[in-house]
Amino acid sequence: MPMTDNNPPSAVTRRLGLAMLASSLIAGGARDAAAGAQGQMNIAVHISLSPTWFDPSETNSLITPYLLMYGMHDAMMKPMREASPGLSLAESYTMSPDGLTHTFVLRPGLTFHNGDPLTSDDVKFTYERYKGTSAALLRERIASLETPDPRRIVIKLKEVWPDFLLFYTGATGANWIVPRKYIEKVGDAGFRKAPVGAGPYKFVSYDAGLELVLEAFEPYWRKSPSIKRIVMKVVPDEATRLIALKRGEFDFAYSIRGELAAEVQHTPGLSLKVASDGATYWMYFPEQWDAASPWSNPKVRRAAALALDYVAINNALSLGLSRVTSNFIPRHLAFYWPSPPPVYDPAQAVKLLAEAGYPGGFDAGSYHCDSSYANLGEAAVNGLAAVGIKAQLRPLERAAFDKGFTDKRYKKGIIQGSSAAFGNAATRLAVWVVQGGPYVYGSYPEIDALYPLQANELDVGKRTAILHKMQQTIYEKDMFVPLWQLGFINAVGPRVAESGIGLIKGFVYTGPYEDLTLKEK
Repeated sequence: MPMTDNNPPSAVTRRLGLAMLASSLIAGGARDAAAGAQGQMNIAVHISLSPTWFDPSETNSLITPYLLMYGMHDAMMKPMREASPGLSLAESYTMSPDGLTHTFVLRPGLTFHNGDPLTSDDVKFTYERYKGTSAALLRERIASLETPDPRRIVIKLKEVWPDFLLFYTGATGANWIVPRKYIEKVGDAGFRKAPVGAGPYKFVSYDAGLELVLEAFEPYWRKSPSIKRIVMKVVPDEATRLIALKRGEFDFAYSIRGELAAEVQHTPGLSLKVASDGATYWMYFPEQWDAASPWSNPKVRRAAALALDYVAINNALSLGLSRVTSNFIPRHLAFYWPSPPPVYDPAQAVKLLAEAGYPGGFDAGSYHCDSSYANLGEAAVNGLAAVGIKAQLRPLERAAFDKGFTDKRYKKGIIQGSSAAFGNAATRLAVWVVQGGPYVYGSYPEIDALYPLQANELDVGKRTAILHKMQQTIYEKDMFVPLWQLGFINAVGPRVAESGIGLIKGFVYTGPYEDLTLKEK
């Protein structure tokens, strides 16, 4: 993406450059108009907040860490309202004509919350320290990261990589910058206890499993936040979240579904905010590569896909606001393959099980899932049971569940996977499907062989065809059984002027934090 006088940009580059310029102009105007931060916003969170998510170096392939990162931290570039990715800590980005050299220039005068200057040295330290999702892939493809001066970062690739910017600024946490001097002083454990970032809000306190308190960082470069303090309280029970919201204890509550969401619609002063481009959820069978397991038989996996009444589940749990799909790749990501609609046919499922040698069904063992979506897991377990596939629901808190997933602890049974991470179809395939991915328990050679073919392909048509073929093969093998693409429903109280839900495309949580506002009294 050359954006210099000597190298005329392509049409795509000009569009990205204009979007980035617009982002900077909007930010500058907003910053000039900002007033002092006032008031407090109380948010009821549906999951326990893990200190792992305070540290960008640990970023996994979920959207959850970004719930906190958009508040406490900042990136050189990141998905924003005006552009995705949009310039953030970096005031400019250019790519050389051969696609191998990528140059970022930091904004002048940037500081972390503790007053330390943010320089290119911190950017290099952040990259070298990063060990989250796709860290190995970044190191495999990046030849060097150089810092010729305190504001300039030059990244050189070993070969052309069309998805470099997407991986570096969206699908990983490698460009969410952390302070080198502070971390070297307090260590990794100390950083997670008292994180220091460069985002619009600074860390105040954390009561494990209960509460996180953030306070406005008024010198934030984009604009000074209008809300002085944000308090996130962990309230795992949905009904309890809604009751507290009605009482005025919270200003908005994450994840209110089913009958409770319908109740919000009929409650004066409350409203629903839906992030429609949410996570896809699916069933994954880690035993499908074990010849001794029923799941190794394609007919059994097809039976599981036919066993669930997806429309009824959607209507019951999310007011029909989620999207029924048979592709685990979300529809809003680039290179999505429009798969056929899923089919509910329990009679055919029973027939296929009998043909596979399981006329009475079988015991599938544990159904591992994130406890915040145990109701979806329960619906899936009930649907499977109706055709003879018996499974026991095993919900865990999200951080523990995800760690067990990536540590490959769930070798038996069924896993309810999900992801709303930024990226495109290729980034999802790298993490969840292709051999070596952090969530991959097994893979298929014909799919693995296609991935490197698309990774360096500059012809968009050819690359699309390869990525579509990979998704089609996954569908035909029933490698995953998608449950839905979540319509993430949240409830907002009467004090909120701007909740931030839906402002950033593909981001299900509130953001940008500095844009949140409360109504004037």
